[in-house]
Amino acid sequence: MIKLACLDMAGTTVLDDGAVADAFDASLSAAGLRAGTPAHQAAVRYVHETMGQSKIEVFRKIFPGDVGRADTANAAFEAAYLEAIRNDRVAAIPQAAETVEKLRASGCAVVLSTGFSPTTRDYIIEALGWGELITLALCPVDAGRGRPFPDMVLTALLRTGIEAVDQIAVAGDTTSDLLAGSRAGAAIVAGVRTGAHSDTDFATVPHTHVLDSVADLVACIDAHNQGASR
Repeated sequence: MIKLACLDMAGTTVLDDGAVADAFDASLSAAGLRAGTPAHQAAVRYVHETMGQSKIEVFRKIFPGDVGRADTANAAFEAAYLEAIRNDRVAAIPQAAETVEKLRASGCAVVLSTGFSPTTRDYIIEALGWGELITLALCPVDAGRGRPFPDMVLTALLRTGIEAVDQIAVAGDTTSDLLAGSRAGAAIVAGVRTGAHSDTDFATVPHTHVLDSVADLVACIDAHNQGASR
């Protein structure tokens, strides 16, 4: 039986009107990558491929050995995304809050996870008014490593007191989400079509389901639980 749902934020439960992409553009510009150059194009490709991962780790890969540029890019990203939140560009994915409510009402803990910093994560939750809605929220600094490593999923298990990894469902819009869920041993690892990656991307990594939206996760979990009880 599923007792813990680990849900990604941006692209899965949170709709941001392209704010993540815009924040990455601002970050690359702040770090001195001029649009249209081969280095900028390579960075944009890498950003898309690694959506869902820890932002600072992404910048460290883009600027290997240059801690200053990575830190500059990360600071610019966080500032741009916070500005997007202040300008009301961030909202809940349709039916996301209702989905969390249904899961919590059924006795399932709900943990949000993200590659953002704690400050940005908390600002989003406050802006959406989700502080009392969710069980808790995690980012890479809380767990040791970000996605695609399984650390945040396993930290969610430890902090909520869930007994086993086969009681976990993971849902996210990126291949990094699916890799983290699969590596953690989650029973349900679902890609959702509301964010950065597509079915074609999902097909490159292990997963159990592809859903149109996080709103479909309740039925997915119900079907799994019915099968587990037989």
